Amino acid sequence: MGIFDRFLKKKQPEKKEVKEKKLKAKKEAVPVEKQGEKYSTLKMKAEPQPEAPKAAKGKKVKKAGSEKSFQILIKPLITEKATNLVALNKYAFKVKKTANRIEVKKAIRDLYGVEPIKVNIINERGKRIIYGRVKGKKSNWKKAIITLNPKDKLEIYEGV
Repeated sequence: MGIFDRFLKKKQPEKKEVKEKKLKAKKEAVPVEKQGEKYSTLKMKAEPQPEAPKAAKGKKVKKAGSEKSFQILIKPLITEKATNLVALNKYAFKVKKTANRIEVKKAIRDLYGVEPIKVNIINERGKRIIYGRVKGKKSNWKKAIITLNPKDKLEIYEGV
């Protein structure tokens, strides 16, 4: 037992009746009057959750995993080598350090609506940098090269 234990307040166990009254008060709300105007509060009821939206013909439905997809694919790489790979229907992306091939494939499918044939992942080492006397190192990062079908294309280089 520590020195400060005697100053701690001990909780008294609540009885079942008190708990039931609190739950009942939360479920039902009472109308409130404020300066001659009536404000009514809604009764809290457990409503069934809405069903997932169904896709109409020719329309895509946003999936629940697409929020995570934006975190996995950081940005497309726009370098000379990456633009030359577009002729071979390969696209390069900077991805999260912890991402694997399966997650990258799902992210491409969610964001662009295309099924990749192959995903290659490369761990890139950060370069060493010297500014005068100060030495440092850029952080390591991960690159993914995605191969698509010849009929599929990504429009990520528009406006570049």
